[in-house]
Amino acid sequence: MGVCDGLSHCKLALVLAVLLDLLGGAALLVGVFAPLEIRGQDFGDLLVYTGALLVLASLAGWVLWYSGNIDGLTSRKELGNIGSAVDLLARTLSRKFRAYRSQR
Repeated sequence: MGVCDGLSHCKLALVLAVLLDLLGGAALLVGVFAPLEIRGQDFGDLLVYTGALLVLASLAGWVLWYSGNIDGLTSRKELGNIGSAVDLLARTLSRKFRAYRSQR
């Protein structure tokens, strides 16, 4: 499992997204470049549209994988003094803006 450690969470969504991309890309290429006539009817357009839909559906898998790998925000304890300094700066600027607006 050491090979997959860099992929982090949601490996199933990643596999789904990659599989849909591969199938969609293959269907697109076959639909564009292969002559697919059966009894006088061309089925290339069907594969092109199907491939495009599969690639579009893979976007859902990529979004699931990406959103599953977002780590939570750091807590105030982890920030230490930096968090309190940023809070103090934000409060100070906010008060100055509010005082300036109330004077107008």
